[in-house]
Amino acid sequence: MPPPKIRKLAIMGFRSVGKSSLTIQFVEHQFVDAYDPTIENTFEKIIKVGNQEFNIKIVDTAGQDEYSIFPQSLSVGINGFVLVYSVTSQKSFEIVQIIHEKLLDTIGKVTVPIVLVGNKIDLVNDRIITTQMGRDLANSWNAAFIESSAKKNEMVETIFKAVLELIERNDGTSPKTDKDCTIL
Repeated sequence: MPPPKIRKLAIMGFRSVGKSSLTIQFVEHQFVDAYDPTIENTFEKIIKVGNQEFNIKIVDTAGQDEYSIFPQSLSVGINGFVLVYSVTSQKSFEIVQIIHEKLLDTIGKVTVPIVLVGNKIDLVNDRIITTQMGRDLANSWNAAFIESSAKKNEMVETIFKAVLELIERNDGTSPKTDKDCTIL
């Protein structure tokens, strides 16, 4: 088996959308209920996608808003991005679009491996953003789209596998997967 490929991902979105919850659920298999605003953390995990192992470093960013300056550190050395909004927040859906624009402006590339994530699908009665709205936005970006629940660990691993597959496809070295990845 080939040695693990090193990939660096950034997870971004408005505050309180569940970026840290998704990351911690993926890396440590636990849901953190208490909200403690993140400054910026980096997590690391080895994951196998198809026949390839990846050593992924996940930069869990502080919550962005429409006024925050896009950190220059996130435009260098990052292989792929996970942009998260909460399906219960119109504001977070608007902010993720602003983050996407800033991301493309800062990086200067048209094609960037991005997975758009609608998180908190377990809050069915509080949903404001429909699946179709998220899917339409992702399609307009040529990005993958996944809805998830960090709390219930629904589709969490799929998010990170999907961004790795996009990175590899972008690099022209797409791994052979054991099974198809289902993206909502």
